[in-house]
Parts: sequence; structure tokens; C-alpha cells
Amino acid sequence: MKTLTRTATAALALVTAAAACTSPAGEAGPSSPARRPLGAVRLVAYSSCDDMLAGLREHAARTVGPWGFGGPMLMMERRDTAMAVPQAKSTVTLEHSTTNTHEAGVDEPDLVKTDGARVVTVTGGTLRIIDAATREVTAKLRLTGDDEPAFLPADLLMSGDRALVLLRGGGIMYKSIAPMKSDTRYVLVDLSGKPKVLSTIRPRGQYVDARMVGSVVRIVTRSEPDITLPQAKDDATDAERRKLNQRAVRTAPAGAWQPKVEITDASGAKRELSVPCERISHPADYTGASLLTVHTLDLARGVTDAGTDPITLAADGDIVYGTGQSLYVASNPRWWPVDPAVMEDTAEPVPDAPSGTAQAPIDDPTPAEPTVTATNAPKATRTPVIPPEETEVHRFDIGSPGPPVYAASGKVPGRLLNQYSLSEHEGHLRVATTVTSDDGERSESGVHVLRTSDMAETGQVGGLGKGERIYSVRFIGPVGYVVTFRQVDPLYTLDLRDPAAPKVTGELKITGYSAYLHPGGDGRLIGIGQEASEKGRTMGTQVSLFDVNDPAAPRRLSQLFQKDSGSEAEWDPHAFLFWPKTGTAVIPLNSYGPNTERNGAVVLKITDSAISRVGMIEHPRKRQSDMVYQPGIQRSMVIGDAIWTVSDTGVQVNDAASLARRSWIPFS
Repeated sequence: MKTLTRTATAALALVTAAAACTSPAGEAGPSSPARRPLGAVRLVAYSSCDDMLAGLREHAARTVGPWGFGGPMLMMERRDTAMAVPQAKSTVTLEHSTTNTHEAGVDEPDLVKTDGARVVTVTGGTLRIIDAATREVTAKLRLTGDDEPAFLPADLLMSGDRALVLLRGGGIMYKSIAPMKSDTRYVLVDLSGKPKVLSTIRPRGQYVDARMVGSVVRIVTRSEPDITLPQAKDDATDAERRKLNQRAVRTAPAGAWQPKVEITDASGAKRELSVPCERISHPADYTGASLLTVHTLDLARGVTDAGTDPITLAADGDIVYGTGQSLYVASNPRWWPVDPAVMEDTAEPVPDAPSGTAQAPIDDPTPAEPTVTATNAPKATRTPVIPPEETEVHRFDIGSPGPPVYAASGKVPGRLLNQYSLSEHEGHLRVATTVTSDDGERSESGVHVLRTSDMAETGQVGGLGKGERIYSVRFIGPVGYVVTFRQVDPLYTLDLRDPAAPKVTGELKITGYSAYLHPGGDGRLIGIGQEASEKGRTMGTQVSLFDVNDPAAPRRLSQLFQKDSGSEAEWDPHAFLFWPKTGTAVIPLNSYGPNTERNGAVVLKITDSAISRVGMIEHPRKRQSDMVYQPGIQRSMVIGDAIWTVSDTGVQVNDAASLARRSWIPFS
């Protein structure tokens, strides 16, 4: 996943700008940010490489600043094989939990997977297979080189005897120097015997996220133009630097934008594929500085030319949400200031367009009525222009075999929190956003309902949490739950049965907030977050059980509070385990108070009316150099009658009833 760092940064920017208001939910008042009616966005495919090159060059030239495009540039990897799929071993599988995902039947990448017979993890660049019955490591495979960092982040997906490991590497690069090769790659591994690499995939771009339905994985990549920008003189002004960069952009070839993928098979043979220009589409409003590519990989078939057939949009994206029929990629608005260079007079003659193409001057935005902006207004009157806070959402149809089909795009005001801000239900997409005024003084949240066929808005409800921002969202069928926070935590319940008239039905105000909401059974909702003082100061982890049977009167039935602590489950739902069969919940817990520093996982019993603490699972302390530390637990699973927990130092097995330790499996 992933997008959590970006979300946290955006959240920090928003929370510092929030101002308290008291208007009732659903009502717009003078303290509300201006609402912008938005809706469907039509995308158009380029007709040829000349057409694509003309459009991307000019849009990118408008975007580039004195120091480049200002974003990270990463590269990725793929491989190919035509090997037949081995059949899974005949092994006794135990009843087991799976990765906590947003939608049933749609798997998400994570650092550990189990099929009840084995546990597969990827840590420190090494894939390990653990036999669930003997609780022993039966095989391991090093996926990184000696010159790569041991902490290289990685996730995996597993189907049968195939695993796809997603290694995310690379770092920030400045586009004024030569492009830097990244170590991000996707590795397809055969698990049927001794694990072996079948193929490795290295696309040019930054891994965003992936989803798997059945054995078919859709991988979303974000790429930037591969353009080496000139080195300006040390005393050059920003305007001069920007002009140099614009000239470089306007002479860059089509290949600088075309997404590429290098595929290496098991024998080491390599080949490179490029996305055809005709398979790249664009909206009317785009920057040319980023492209989204969706690749399809069927783990049951391996990597083939057809299996990597991509679709690309000239758009941005950082949040992925998937169902069995749709894949959504959303682009949150940027929260950093506008480049000061757009305030300067940097227009220059535009070179002739390629034969047969139309090209507009750089300061002529789009073929529409004349618009005065910061870049085309007379120099004496130019003022900073803050881009509107809007989120684009692109939908792909993945209901049929083969590559995805672009379906539609939409736009809503405001910013998403994460993928749980999106939910598809009965032909409509519900989108929860927070809108902040241009001056940063006012904010409110709301839910927009878009028709999935064309992504046009059919209805919306706003006015949630005036002066606050969204901390968590959960949609369950025709009902929505939204938590906003600044000093107290309003939990809103929403009736979404009528897509044209969504409405708020109830509200519960308590101190603190829930950062993750999880279905807890009939009429119950579990919240993981932080308790806070009445002034909004956080105090430690809290787990809440809500009764939401009556949408007009939600209430909290029970609360467990751990002072001076935090949980990874607050920002990563994969860290949360709930086993409905026994009402067992497990969450990582890190305590940081004076003389109380402990890392582990707290085990809870959640009934229909109460939350109780069962105990704490902790991994053995580890010595590193002259320091002894206790590793934090990242994930937990139920396999048979045991709870399995995973940290970066090993896997531990505890009895689910007594919590007595059965086994410790170190990563050595």
C-alpha cells in the first residue's frame, strides 16, 4: 500500500487548517467552504503518437517549474514465463483468517499470507514459507541483492502455488539531473517445491497499489516523463530555469512519456514492452507530468504478452479501491503551494507542431472561453492562484477476462482520507471527502454519490463536522458511517438508500476519535482510534463498540482505553484482526509512557455488548549491537486453535484460548 504516508501528510496539513463551527450537519452556512458542482469527466484516446506527443509536451511544459516536476521518479520490473501451472499440494488446511480487506473477494497486498497449510511472509528482502502444522520454516528465497537495503518494503499476493512479491524501492529524485534507476520490482515466485523465481517485472514508474480477484492481479503504476532536464547556471533566475526546462520538455520524444516495462524470464532473457500511443487516453484537464498505467497479471498463467496488456491514462493517482467488477484509482489534490514560477512572465514561442496535429500556445489553457489566470494575466495584475481542492476518480471495468476497460471518470470537491472513503453499491459509488476553504480557515465533510456508468453525480450530503476533517469512513450496504474530529468525535450515520437524496440520520459525540471502523456483527460497529481530552489532546489507544441498530441514535456500548499508547491498526487496517467465530480481536499496541514502554499485540474479546481484555502477546526481546529492544508486532492471524503474530524478527504461535506460547520461529 502504498498511500498511507501521503495520506498522513495531507491529514497533517488539513488538521492545522481546521476551524471550529457549529452549523448542523447537512446545512451550508457562511462558515462553509464554497461548494463546486462537479461531475463526470470525459476521457479521449490519442489518435496517434504525433497526437499524443503534441498534447503531452505542451501540458507538461505548463507544469514544469524551475526545479523540474517536483515529484518522485521510480522504476519497476517484470518477468515472463510460459511454464504450466503446478497443482497445489494435497495438504491438510486448517480453518484460518485472511488479510483484513475492504471488500470480500478482493485481496490486497500484505506482508504475510496464509492458506491454512502454510504461512508465507516477506521480510528484509527474503520470502519464507512456514509449515502451519510443524511450525517450521520449510524454505526461504532471497529476493534482494547484497547491495540493497535489508529494510526494502515489500508486500505479496498469493494464489495457489504462486506468489507475487511487490518490492517497493527507489527514492526522491530531482528531474534536473539524469533519471535514477529504482530497485522497485514485482517478482513472480513458484511455491510448489523449493521456491524459485519465475519472472521479474520492472516497469518504469512508481508502484501505487494492486488488487487481486481470483488469480488475476491488477497493478497500478504512476510514471513521470523520463526527461533529463538541463543544468542551469548557478546564478540563473527561476524564470530562466523554467524556460530551459520547457525547451527540454518540448523536444522530448514520445518515448519519454510512453510507459515501458522490462520483463525478465526464469532463464534471464529480457524484453521490453511499451504501451502503444493509441492505448493512452487523456481528460481535457491534465498536466502531462504523470501517467497512470494498469497492468493485468494472472498468477495462474504467469507473465505473457497478453498478460501484461496495459491501459494508460494521462492522469495522476494515489488511492486504489477495487470490487469484483470495478477498479478505481483516485487522485487527491496536491497540498503543497503553487510554484512561484507561474507568477512570472515565462511565455516563449512554441515550436511547430508535428505534421497533422493541432497545438495551442502554452498560455492558452483549453479550447474554451478565454480565462484569465495567474499565467496569462497581465504581469502587473498577477496574483497566486490556488488550484481548486478536487479529487478525480477513474473507474475501470474488470468484470471480463483480459485487460481492464476504461469506463468513466468523475470529480468531487475535497480530499479523500484513504480507500475506505470509496464504496461501490448497486450501481453507484459513494465518495466521502473533506473540503477546506481556499484560505484554510474553514472545513467540512460530505458524501457524494456518483453513477458508476458515467461517474456523474446523482446526489450529495454535506455539512459534516464543520471545522473538522474526516478521520474514518465505513460504508456497509446502504448505510454509511463517517467520523470527524477536532476536539470531539462526531460519529455520523447516513442513509444512502436513495442515491439522489443521501441524508444524515444520526450523530454521536464522544471525546477522541475512531481512525478505523470495522463491522462487528448485526447492528454493531468496532472503532479503533485514540481517546482525547475535551480540548482534543490525544491520550492513548481506545477500542469502541458501537450500537448502530437505530440509525437515528447511535451509541457506544463499551470502551477499552490504554493510556499513552498507539496502534498500527489506526492507519493500516491490515494490522487489525477480528475473528467473529469466537469474538476475538487482535491489534498491535505500542505503549510509550514513562516506565511503561512495551510493544506487542493486545487480544480482546468482543461480545454483543462489551469489550474485555484477554491478554497481551509479546515477541522475545532482540539484541542489536549494544541495545536490547522488543520488536513491534505488525500482523496477526488465526490458524486452527492458535493465534499467529508476525514482527520483523520472527513469527510466534500462541494458544488462542490461554495465550500460552507454543512456538517462536525466528527470522535468522
